[in-house]
Amino acid sequence: MTARAEIEPLQSSAVAGKIDPARLAEANINPRTGLATDYLNHFNEAIMVLEMVTAMPECVEDFLAWRTLSYQDHFAASHFKGRDLAIAAYEQADPTARQSLDTVADTMNTILTATRDALQTGLNAEAAGALAQQATMWLKPLVARAGAIINGQFAYQSCDTATEAPQLAVDRLLENQTP
Repeated sequence: MTARAEIEPLQSSAVAGKIDPARLAEANINPRTGLATDYLNHFNEAIMVLEMVTAMPECVEDFLAWRTLSYQDHFAASHFKGRDLAIAAYEQADPTARQSLDTVADTMNTILTATRDALQTGLNAEAAGALAQQATMWLKPLVARAGAIINGQFAYQSCDTATEAPQLAVDRLLENQTP
């Protein structure tokens, strides 16, 4: 099921009534949604490491150290100047935008976790590179979708197939892996 949604204008958003929109904008938090694109850095870091795995298989160890983080956990652990404001704005954010972002983030976390789990099985360099490349192909459009949600305009679709596809690909890679 596909639904198009646009976040309500600033004047009627839940965030605008509680946190000064100018403060949000100054902290690089979208005043319309109450969400910050800095959260996407968490996923972009994982993607960058995965992109290096094909050429430098030793980068697998760096990727294995990556862990999922919720929006709030990301900001709590970050050096983002407005991290407390980002957490407060998230809690007051438009519920549709927040839920949509969480759904896309959960999908990205599923892909990254399945990829990490597969890479921990000791895949050869070629299979590890192929898996890393496939994972980045799934993740990049999801990061773009998350960015659209954060920026207040998005087309939202169920992510069930995006969640299932990576696991199926990982399963196929493992079945074809020779010991």
